[in-house]
Amino acid sequence: IMLLTDPEIESSLLISSDEGATYQKYRLNFYIQSLLFHPKQEDWILAYSQDQKLYSSAEFGRRWQLIQEAVVPNRFYWSVMGSNKEPDLVHLEARTVDGHSQYLTCQMQNCTEANRNKPFPGYIDPDSLIVQDDYVFVQLTSGGRPHYYVSYRRNAFAQMKLPKYALPKDMHVISTDENQVFAAVQEWNQNDTYNLYISDTRGVYFTLALENVQSSRGPEGNVMIDLYEVAGIKGMFLANKKIDNQVKTFITYNKGRDWRLLQAPDSDLRGDPVHCLPPYCSLHLHLKVSENPYTSGIIASRDTAPSIIVASGNIGSELSDSDISMFVSSDAGNTWRQIFEEEHSVLYLDQGGVLVAMKHTSLPIRHLWLSFDEGRSWSKYSFTSIPLFVDGVLGEPGEETLIMTVFGHFSHRSEWQLVKVDYKSIFDRRCAEEDYRPWQLHSQGEACIMGAKRIYKKRKSERKCMQGKYAGAMESEPCVCTEADFDCDYGYERHSNGQCLPAFWFNPSSLSKDCSLGQSYLNSTGYRKVVSNNCTDGVREQYTAKPQKCPGKAPRGLRIVTADGRLTAEQGHNVTLMVQLEEGDVQRTLIQVDFGDGIAVSYVNLSSMEDGIKHVYHNVGIFRVTVQVDNSLGSDSAVLYLHVTCPLEHVHLSLPFVTTKNKEVNATAVLWPSQVGTLTYVWWYGNNTEPLITLEGSIAFKFTSEGMNTITVQVSAGNAILQDTKTIAVYEEFRSLRLSFSPNLDDYNPDIPEWRRDVSRVIKKALVEATGVPGQHVLVAVLPGLPTAAELFVLPHQDPMGENKRSAEDLEQISELLIHKLNQNSVHFELKPGVQVLVHAAHLTAAPLVDLTPTHSGSAMLMLLSVVFVGLAVFVIYKFKRKIPGINVYAQMQNEKEREMVSRVSHPESRPCVPQTGLRRPGQLIDEKVESQLIGTAPSALQRV
Repeated sequence: IMLLTDPEIESSLLISSDEGATYQKYRLNFYIQSLLFHPKQEDWILAYSQDQKLYSSAEFGRRWQLIQEAVVPNRFYWSVMGSNKEPDLVHLEARTVDGHSQYLTCQMQNCTEANRNKPFPGYIDPDSLIVQDDYVFVQLTSGGRPHYYVSYRRNAFAQMKLPKYALPKDMHVISTDENQVFAAVQEWNQNDTYNLYISDTRGVYFTLALENVQSSRGPEGNVMIDLYEVAGIKGMFLANKKIDNQVKTFITYNKGRDWRLLQAPDSDLRGDPVHCLPPYCSLHLHLKVSENPYTSGIIASRDTAPSIIVASGNIGSELSDSDISMFVSSDAGNTWRQIFEEEHSVLYLDQGGVLVAMKHTSLPIRHLWLSFDEGRSWSKYSFTSIPLFVDGVLGEPGEETLIMTVFGHFSHRSEWQLVKVDYKSIFDRRCAEEDYRPWQLHSQGEACIMGAKRIYKKRKSERKCMQGKYAGAMESEPCVCTEADFDCDYGYERHSNGQCLPAFWFNPSSLSKDCSLGQSYLNSTGYRKVVSNNCTDGVREQYTAKPQKCPGKAPRGLRIVTADGRLTAEQGHNVTLMVQLEEGDVQRTLIQVDFGDGIAVSYVNLSSMEDGIKHVYHNVGIFRVTVQVDNSLGSDSAVLYLHVTCPLEHVHLSLPFVTTKNKEVNATAVLWPSQVGTLTYVWWYGNNTEPLITLEGSIAFKFTSEGMNTITVQVSAGNAILQDTKTIAVYEEFRSLRLSFSPNLDDYNPDIPEWRRDVSRVIKKALVEATGVPGQHVLVAVLPGLPTAAELFVLPHQDPMGENKRSAEDLEQISELLIHKLNQNSVHFELKPGVQVLVHAAHLTAAPLVDLTPTHSGSAMLMLLSVVFVGLAVFVIYKFKRKIPGINVYAQMQNEKEREMVSRVSHPESRPCVPQTGLRRPGQLIDEKVESQLIGTAPSALQRV
């Protein structure tokens, strides 16, 4: 016996090896959230902690060892005997540091990094790993659609194939019994219902078994499918199907090949006849199974009592939550009897030889009901002298048990009370051979179920003896195969005449696409025998797939895609390309792949490309990837336009701080790195309610009114969207003054945007204090680069009422005052204790970024000529930059945008995924992040003009 202490008090285990006579305490250094015991080794345990770590113990909890951190809750499994060679192998889903999930396996006592295996390549969707019997399932979403993969008997994973237009939104594995997968799939047009699909042996190809099965949400938000697998009889299921907004219960005996409604009882509990004729009226059952091990569900069956089913439900046209009664079937669902008019919990004892029923009620009870004849008659027994609020009922483990434990409390304030009920005294002997009779399993009189006639022995209802160990079926005889033993194969649908014909989307000849001339493949007849069906002879030969020689075919349906389905790849990283051929001889085929970057490869058959073709692109751009397939009967080709990108890390919006009204302003989005691939720019400015969308990183616009305006640019690069926002002041006129500083400021200038913004605020404060000029007339912007310089703007501020606007004369007076104070060295600030910085005036202009004068003055013309000469110098440097070591002009960025990236022939120069360095003139407003990485430039080239 193992007991867990209350984690709010301490974290310990109490272990008893003498049936609870004594206990020994073992302290833990973690808090247990759940335990998973090994199915065969009783001392092996997995423990999941509250901090998402998985521990293992091989000594029934006395010692623990850490297996893995960051394990996904409820996604860890023991090895399955027969499918795994190592019984101590653990399957688990773990999260990586960056939040991805991956499927890992390792041994419980040796789970080091070197000993972990990753059976599925790459990452999987979170919370998607399922290990069940011979199957392992994972999910991987790409292109917005989930894709499901299965591994059968721990072989390589294969993608699960549903009908082409099922387009699943969600999938739940219902059953993996007898080498077949039963799955519930919610398709694109379903909300509260699921379709049931059944697979081939490998779990790859699925066909439809039943549509529109009802689903609901559990207490913790988990999906609950109204499907119940009847224990003891393989292939038998009950399902609640939604038809025209009515939910009806159906039953199948052959794994979903055929379904029918349940026949209602002939009479009710009082013996009155029940008038109920299908399909207008039938019996409907609630199929939810209790998740609490201490309470029975509203439907129950047992492997050791294969014919007995107990459930709650109602009689009528549809399933109802009111007027619920209890029903029992003792012939595997063919006929039903009403046993109670209210809900009861039912427990199986002695292989169903004894049924114990206890009423579902919130009131205290002292009685229970017993039946020794499969629910035909019931006797009332008292199990406690004081009425008990029943919290749950447990049957002792073991097939032959006649002991049950009832636990509850006498009042809401009392401790738990456990009442042990032993029924052995009821029986005075064990059953002998003459106490049994044969019973044949059937479906409405049809004895051949799943291709065999099975006869069981059942205790005669009038004999009250203890059955003992379950013996199973007395005998089983195979049946002759008929059409009813075969389901439609993948890609085929059953029509009203019972025939399986190809679906509109399915090409039967595609089954031969993966074989080569001279080989053979299994050519489907449109039918496949229901898995685990034991029929022989009859139509088996006619309906079974036939081996057929692979035909010689010209290549057709050629496609080239990336392994993850995306049209983008990252520069400098492997991209895997998959070549897919719908038809053609895969062995005697020449495949040529041109990656579009001057590199091409050739293969002699498709089988050598099963894992895909890996390639690394060293440049950004759009590449035309072509594939050509040729054989002796023809050829085919396909094209993929692949966008190779570099991750966009930073966007800086470059524009003037101040501009004049009705003058054109240029705004440029400068990127880090400068070359990232195909981009989309979204611009918001002024009072526009709709953005401007461009493929270029620059726009020009005008402002027709004065004031402060906000401009935002958003840059979309693949899945990433980055933005930057700037504010620009618009006035009819303004003044600007270039500022310089004492050289000691350069020693503390890291040349980053944050520092420039903070120092601009400090300079403005110093100017206002030294001159008395109101702060709303002053704007200071420290410029990038060294030596440190700044632009001072004198603005014609007006109050909110539109009055007291400064005139040009006022701006001149403020400017003269500022220059006077600056020339007297009256403007200074303390950068840090002991570091005083003086602010100086360089020169004054009407507006350095735009021309405000109606006619060109001589000085303006001189400045224009200077700009022309500087432009010519930059052009000469650009043309001969390869001959000047260490110089790379920033204008290269714009030039490279014009390069053609499609269908390249020669090897372009490899460019790393980082921006280029470059020279600039002082005061030039460029990318604030680019500014900080201008390295190796000559100081003399940066002197103030």
